Amino acid sequence: MLEANRLVLDTIETRVEGDLVDSHTHGRVIVEPGARLERSTVRGPAIIGAGAKLTDCYIGPYTAVGPGCEIERAEVEHSILLEGSVVKGLDGRMESSLLGRNVRVGRSVGQPRAFRLMVGDNSEIGIL
Repeated sequence: MLEANRLVLDTIETRVEGDLVDSHTHGRVIVEPGARLERSTVRGPAIIGAGAKLTDCYIGPYTAVGPGCEIERAEVEHSILLEGSVVKGLDGRMESSLLGRNVRVGRSVGQPRAFRLMVGDNSEIGIL
């Protein structure tokens, strides 16, 4: 699926219809209507879906961010985030990942510090 995403993104042309506030795009990037980028950088080829909200983040090449997704204080590269997914407060870069609809990935602030995972069939998780 990630390879198919890569092939599709290689064909896009730049189109920015969302709001960029103190944000930058480089290369072939689509920002759909209703998307809002604040203090963020997107390197193409990449697509940011309608209604997505990106705050203080970096989106690397070959990333598709679905409609209504939210990314905050995180780096995402060579990944697909389906509709409504949320990625917040990651200490490192999330790469080569596929998130389904309405998935939440982030750090909890309380103690004890532990990983809490709910993972579907045939999934793979790598934690460094």
